[in-house]
This record gives sequence, C-alpha cells and structure tokens, in this order.
Amino acid sequence: MVQLVWFKRDLRHTDHRPLVEAAASGPIIPLYVAEPGYWGQPDTSRRQYLAVASALAELSLRLEQLGAPLIVRTGTVIECLGRIHRAVGLTRILAHQETGNAWSFARDRAVRRFCQEAGITFVEYPQFGVVRGLRDRDEWGVLSGKILRAPPLPEPARLIAATQAPPGNIPSPEQLGLVEEACDQPQSGTRHAALALLDSFFAGRGAHYRRAMSSPLAGADACSRLSVSLSTGAISIREALAACYAARNGRAAVPLTAIDSLISRLHWHCHFIQKLESEPQMEHRSVHPAHERARVATADNDPTLLAWASGRTGYPFADACMRSLIATGWLNFRMRAMVTSFAVHHLGLDWRACGLHLARLFTDYEPGIHWPQVQMQSGQTGINTPRIYNPVKQGLDQDPTGAFTRRWIPELADMPLALLQTPWLAGSGYVAPVIDPSQGIRDARSRLSKVRAEPGYWAASQAVFQKHGSRTRTFENDHPARNRAIKTEKTAMAKRQLALEF
Repeated sequence: MVQLVWFKRDLRHTDHRPLVEAAASGPIIPLYVAEPGYWGQPDTSRRQYLAVASALAELSLRLEQLGAPLIVRTGTVIECLGRIHRAVGLTRILAHQETGNAWSFARDRAVRRFCQEAGITFVEYPQFGVVRGLRDRDEWGVLSGKILRAPPLPEPARLIAATQAPPGNIPSPEQLGLVEEACDQPQSGTRHAALALLDSFFAGRGAHYRRAMSSPLAGADACSRLSVSLSTGAISIREALAACYAARNGRAAVPLTAIDSLISRLHWHCHFIQKLESEPQMEHRSVHPAHERARVATADNDPTLLAWASGRTGYPFADACMRSLIATGWLNFRMRAMVTSFAVHHLGLDWRACGLHLARLFTDYEPGIHWPQVQMQSGQTGINTPRIYNPVKQGLDQDPTGAFTRRWIPELADMPLALLQTPWLAGSGYVAPVIDPSQGIRDARSRLSKVRAEPGYWAASQAVFQKHGSRTRTFENDHPARNRAIKTEKTAMAKRQLALEF
C-alpha cells in the first residue's frame, strides 16, 4: 500500500490526523504542491505566501527528522498526483478538508474525481470545528464541540518514506508570479512563532487583552497574534485551546477573564468558518437576496475605492488604519470592522471589491472568517444589526492620545489633538474628505432602510438565520452581552426608583 499525505493549509506535524493515520499504516509520501493557479487569485498576495513559505520550511525540516522528507512540487495538484501515481501506484490519499475560496473548493472537487477515476481511496478529515454537509446550525454546536474537545494528537514517533524522489525546493514568490509589495513588517506563519506567542501571552503579554483588543495601538501587543500561524495551519485550533485550558488550570500571569476571552475567540473562529463551509457562494454574492439585488459593483479604478485602499480618504483615523495594514499585514478586529463599514456604508462601495482588497492585505487571510465578516460588517446578512462606525468618533475613542494616527499619518504630526480627527476644520493641507461625513451617514441609512423595507425581507432574514445564526442567540439579538447589561441597568434603576418612592 502506497499512501500520500497531501498538505494544504495544515502545515504542521502535531495534531495532524492524516499524517498520524498514514504513519500508523506504513510508508508515506508527504506532499505539498505550490499552486500558481491559487496564488494568481485576486484574494491572494505575496505577504500571505511568505508566511506559508516560512511554515513550509519548518515543516520540511521536521518531517525529514522524523524520516520522510516533504516532497514539494510546483504546478497543479492533479498533474503532480498523476505523475506520482504513474511512478509508484498510489492506493490512498489522506488530507484535511479545506474551507477556502471558490478556487480551492473547485480544486478539491477535481481531486476527488481524479481519485475516483484512478481507483485511489481519498480520505478527508475535519480541519477545525467545522462540519461538512450541515443544512442548518441546529446540531453544529454539539458536533463542533466533539471535534474541539478531543485532545490534540501527538506527532508520529517516526515516519517511513515511500519514495526516494528528491524533495524539491520551496518556490520563491517571484516563481509564483507574486510581485513586491509595501509590507515592511512581514509576519511569520510558523509553529515556533505560534508557541512563542502563546507562552508570552500567558506570561503577561495578554494581561490587558480584554481592554486593549479594541485599540489598534495597544492591541498589536496585547492580542494573541496567533492568526497567521492558524491560517497556515502550523498550529491547530485544538492545540491553541488545549494551551488555554492548561494555562487556565495552572498559574498563568494573566487574569482568567483574558484566557476565557481568548477561548471564546478561538470558538468564534470556527463559528464563522462554518458559514462559508455551508454557503461557499458567500464569497461572491450577498447572503440576503434583497441586498444582492441592491448591489452596485465598484470598478477597480473607482477613485473613491483607490482613495480608501491607499489610506487617503481625508479621514485620518480610517486612513491610519489602512496605512498600518498596508505596512504590517495586521489590524485588530474592531478596526477591520470599522474600515469595512466605512467603505461600504459611508463611501457607498461594493463589499466584494473592498473585501478583495482587504483579503490581499491581511497576512492572516482566512476565507471562512473573512467573507462572513465582510458581509456582516457591511450589512448584507439581514440578521445582524447594521453597524455604521463613525471614523471620527472611533478615532477619538480608540486613539485618545492621537499616537496611532500621528504614527501613520505623519502629515498631521503637528495638528492639535482637538482637531486631529477633523483636520478639515483647521483648514490644513491634509487630503480633503472624499465625502461629507454627515451626508455619508444619511445616504447609508437611506440605502439600508430602502432594502429592509422590501416585501418579504424579514422572512428571508429568518431563513438566513436558520442556516447561519448562532444557536446561543435569538433572531435579531446579536448583542446578548449588551442586552444583558441594559437589563441589569434597568433593574438597578427600578430599585433606585423604588427606594425614592418610599
């Protein structure tokens, strides 16, 4: 029996079920295929590949130490598998399921057809707490929980190579057609980096996680920063969760609330990926049919899109966030939501065009999180409260000292703090706002109200909720924590009022 383990976005040797299962059955061929077709897609970028390449180099070294070097090839997966099959006669291919973009979905279907026609057994295992084939969310919590609660699998004690073929080289970005870009702070996607980040988080870096995660400045240090290694698959969700539980039961130097918040975020990761798994078309069309009908495509050369994409809209805080993202490949969650909301609601841009640009900028691009989030933050779902973030208010709230804005907008280094987020009031030489701030909000609300007033809108929203909504929440209640706080405050007010009456 000749087995092949196909590595995709799961570049690790621990908690890797295909590798463990294959190693227990005999000799294996570990394979990774660098696919020019994938890296030519409009949502991919050089910064993403550099993170993948770093994880590949680390994985290759470890597999060689275990006894079976990683075979790296460049081309299409079907061609590579065909050549290997003709040379050695494959009997079984093992891999993780991938919830990726439309291109990778189509590629995986092609591999299944190839295996069926060639008489090769193709075995796929869940990669996250994501369940393939679900019709709705009713059973997802239970099924996902079984996956995530299982202990991480140890790496195989040893591997036996099934071929003496040369390992091959990891291609350079240029060999895949990936051009230079303005990312001067690349992020590693390795396992070593992920484990170091977890250690430092529990050792004290995450002490102010809950408070700092909303700040683009403080969040860069206080957040877990695991997202790049999770996107390359150098560490699994189960491993990260296991580390959290161990820290929670041990003597971590951070509050339990910080650890619990990180645990919640890791579960949230799978919750969103399940959405794209259940509806891959989410990458291309609005989840809610009424919003899809109302969509107006934005041209690639649209001046407003280009101004937003380059951080030159005239709104300092929004521009600072975009310039920071361009340079670092990372932005905290709240600011990701804000730049998306600002683009679609204030500027009237199409979510798909904005989503593609952001995807390329995010080193940690995870399609299953990215596209559901873009749709949610741009008000396309019909089941989430539309959030129209005011970039001026966000700048005042999240950058109260102006340090972040001044760092990324040096043109405003000398602007008084009181006018930093509204430099047009000072008649400065900074870029004039591309839209009137008040009019932009009014136009956004008008567009949303018109769509939501369509006949059948709420019935369609119910159908979306049945397919994608969290079962820990009720329809039209996507802020349970806030609602609990409001209820608590009302109860306290009632008690105070009762005391006054007496």
